[in-house]
Amino acid sequence: MLLPLLLALPVLAVPGVAQAEDARSCFDESAAITVEEKRLTATMPSGGPAVGPELVRLAGFDKLVSDFTTRLCTTKTALRAEKLAENAGDGLWRTAVDRAQGRRPDLGGIDKADDRPLYWARLQMSKALRQWTPRFPLSAPARAELLKTFDVGARGLDDSRFPAGPKLRRVLVSGFDPFTLNGAGVRIANPSGAAALHLDGKVIQTPTGPALVQAVSFPVVWSYFDAGIVEAAYGQAFKDRFRRPELIMTISQGRPGRFDIERWAGAWRGGSPDNLDEPVRGPVPPAAGWPQPAAQFIETTLPYEKMLAAPAGAYQVLYNQAFCVWPDSGNPGTGTAVCRTDAPKPGEIAASGGGGNYLSNESMFRSNRLRTGLGLDGIAGGHLHTPVLGTPADPSALTDAGFEARRAAISSQIVTLLTAALGGSAAKAATPAPGASPRSDVLATPGTTL
Repeated sequence: MLLPLLLALPVLAVPGVAQAEDARSCFDESAAITVEEKRLTATMPSGGPAVGPELVRLAGFDKLVSDFTTRLCTTKTALRAEKLAENAGDGLWRTAVDRAQGRRPDLGGIDKADDRPLYWARLQMSKALRQWTPRFPLSAPARAELLKTFDVGARGLDDSRFPAGPKLRRVLVSGFDPFTLNGAGVRIANPSGAAALHLDGKVIQTPTGPALVQAVSFPVVWSYFDAGIVEAAYGQAFKDRFRRPELIMTISQGRPGRFDIERWAGAWRGGSPDNLDEPVRGPVPPAAGWPQPAAQFIETTLPYEKMLAAPAGAYQVLYNQAFCVWPDSGNPGTGTAVCRTDAPKPGEIAASGGGGNYLSNESMFRSNRLRTGLGLDGIAGGHLHTPVLGTPADPSALTDAGFEARRAAISSQIVTLLTAALGGSAAKAATPAPGASPRSDVLATPGTTL
């Protein structure tokens, strides 16, 4: 992200691709789409336009989607389709980052920090790829590769390499897509996804020099984790010994009214359904092709004491030392998990990390399992749970001032905590929320958080 941001156009032009054909002529609307993509038609209980496409329109991302679908219909070769998918994914991510950081005031009237337009635009474009009927033969594996190419770009995974330079400090963070779309509704957002857009390419000033933050966004989908998306994101950074980050932090939404620095990540999936409505329960599987140790728990190496001592923000900050184990190590998954706040003992089998047994816990576990497996003990790593953002007060509204202010406060405090972790100090602290203590080492109990 230190490169000049010259690629903010919706989708880069692909040589030899015409622009005129009617986009409706090349899509098979009967072709199967994912559970996530089916939610594109969902409205609010009070009615009105479909929420996802409306958020895309309000952010001005509908032009990117329209341009992409038009170009698909006029793409004549597999090679050009691959280039189009790559450019579309990269362009969507860059545009979302630029908009979040104030470099695209021309795009839409909804709050620039909103992470939801990126999520829904990505789904509109992946749905188009899934239902596209090209002019040339396209096998199922080839289509899957196009979808992967697009998705990698649209999550910032193509854009996370650090520049070289001995004076530059480096930090890699990750956020998540919106989730609980069935329960909380399709207007839900995720402050960790908003933070990723806010942080990507941001330079934080520290007493020992500037620190560049790179960010990516993960899906709330078990199968992506099975395929190694976490290891691909963090492993790419780890392998480059001249550009390695000195600190990694997975970020997700956690509990109401508080930040949690999680001490422990556990090697267990608790079975909560993901954004595809798929539940998975059992041990966290290994990642093929990456060295990694066998472990039931991995402890944070983030400088939590510095983070707890950071300038007060809108929310209290806790160091959560809780974890849970199965009572019978020979039969994990049976009985009632035993939760404690001391430290796991040899032979105990993880039932939950401090942040639960969902994908947030797994993002910390996988990234730090890889870090330790590569012998990179000098890199600080761990997980930060943000406060719950909630939804706009009016059940028929897509946004409101309170919703936007909470998101801004969370992102601002994440920058403060990152700055503290790097040994610096924040320029300005946010105003504490009424009744909130600035920080605490009170222990939290585990739960299913993301």
